[in-house]
Amino acid sequence: MLTSELKYIPFKSYTTESGFELQNFQLSYQLFGPALKTAPVVLVNHALSGNSNVTGNDGWWKDLIGPNKPIDTNTYTVLAFNIPGNGYDGWLIDEYHQFLAKDMAKLFIAGLDTLEVSKLYGIIGGSLGGGIAWEMLGLRPEISDHMIPIASDWKSTDWLIANCVIQEQFLLNSSNPVHDARVHAMLCYRTPTSFKQRFQRSMNEELSVFNVESWLQHHGKKLQERFQQKAYLMMNHLLKHIDVASKGSAKQILKKIKAHVHMVAIDTDLFFTAEENRDLYTALKRDLQISYHEIKSIHGHDAFLIEYKQLKDIVGPIFK
Repeated sequence: MLTSELKYIPFKSYTTESGFELQNFQLSYQLFGPALKTAPVVLVNHALSGNSNVTGNDGWWKDLIGPNKPIDTNTYTVLAFNIPGNGYDGWLIDEYHQFLAKDMAKLFIAGLDTLEVSKLYGIIGGSLGGGIAWEMLGLRPEISDHMIPIASDWKSTDWLIANCVIQEQFLLNSSNPVHDARVHAMLCYRTPTSFKQRFQRSMNEELSVFNVESWLQHHGKKLQERFQQKAYLMMNHLLKHIDVASKGSAKQILKKIKAHVHMVAIDTDLFFTAEENRDLYTALKRDLQISYHEIKSIHGHDAFLIEYKQLKDIVGPIFK
């Protein structure tokens, strides 16, 4: 059966990669499907503005996860942690600069250890969540049978870092920080072709503005209503600091992964480009059990939340 209540794992302390000590905190999570230890476990890592509520009526990935869906909660126990500081559980972190994506990977692994989940059937995540999945496998290569990183990479590229710097400037300096940062981000999540197809330079006659303008304002307002500035600062900072190879050679670390890696790129993604993903696949295919899939879409990075038929066709066979 599906469940949606938040659960908590208490920690006395955790020292980040930068040496910052976090004391007396809780890692929150949700479980869906069969109880732990009664079925194979699938870990779902959420993206920047996501959370642990992955399925059910309000689940952000409900088209992919749930009863009789590609990741079937009749068959699998689905576990999703909240990235600490995302605000979904009411916890915000002031010292966001002290954390890396690797810290979140370490905390997720510690959470799995506490829950006595020694081996996952699969880890799946999009964007930041996929980057954390790469970090987890870099730290513990044998933790999962399958890993499905979607629209993501083991590293933040210079282009992505640059966009995160701009996002941080909006968040720190704007009088309407979450709204304005989101408006800018939507340009990176989509593509010029996507905008052209949707808007055709049309006008919103009631507001006397272009429809693309009212659409951007809508998305800014929508995120502002549910996301806080400190949460956005934290998630943006983590997106900027994905780096499996922060303490060594990327290839030497990644080639130790024991999972079957199913890479999923998007041909028009401006954040985690298909070219970068293809290069990574080429570099690793002799050393890993790895496959490469590419979603075709005009919608760019957000296609992993839009092109569900293609995503189902890719992911479904992994979970049969």
